[in-house]
Amino acid sequence: MSALLKLDKVSVAYGQSQVLWDIDLEIEEGGAVALIGRNGVGKTTLLKTIIGAMRLKSGSIWFKGKDVSSFQSFERSRAGIGFVPQGRHVFPHLTVEENLETGLSALAGRGHAIGGIPEHIYELFPKLKQIKARKAGVLSGGEQQQLAMGRALCGQPSLLLLDEPTEGIQPNVVQQIEDALRRVRTELKVTIVIVEQYLDFAWSFADSYTVMQRGRLIRQGSTRAESAADVAHLVNI
Repeated sequence: MSALLKLDKVSVAYGQSQVLWDIDLEIEEGGAVALIGRNGVGKTTLLKTIIGAMRLKSGSIWFKGKDVSSFQSFERSRAGIGFVPQGRHVFPHLTVEENLETGLSALAGRGHAIGGIPEHIYELFPKLKQIKARKAGVLSGGEQQQLAMGRALCGQPSLLLLDEPTEGIQPNVVQQIEDALRRVRTELKVTIVIVEQYLDFAWSFADSYTVMQRGRLIRQGSTRAESAADVAHLVNI
């Protein structure tokens, strides 16, 4: 089976400072991968590189068998890569509904008719329907996280990248987010890569894990074959 996403010897630098070193990574279609490691090891940079917010120093990125290394972020979004950044980054002065509508732009150029917000978004996140007329800037952290995820899913991605989705979220909302993500995988058939500090959440949700240290991938494995305790010493969380 060919990988949905393949990174081949990917290196990235901020100016003269290199932060990713020869990253080789394959993500199979339908999987859920947890990307773990201490703060500052390059996890967010790796996601930004996949979505096109960071330029490659060397290497290549392949998505659905196509080299997308030279694609800009909006082109990768239209190709089917969704991204929920750390801190959510919703548009505070737009309503919930208007924020969700911005996600529909990813459908342009993919042969999809751009209509209204898909009803399944509100089924995944019922709270959003209740507050769709509210400005995003006044929402709680959990509500903003659900909004950011809903906005990304409006673009009907094949691959969803999530950066710290449980950060600063109440435990009951974390459970709602996990339940929604399981449905995203099983019902919408979306492949998920998640950067997560909360190892219990990562192990509960993901099939496999990848550990980063100092800009390199140092270990990969199955969350079913190994426990979070087996790798916790590598990430020092």
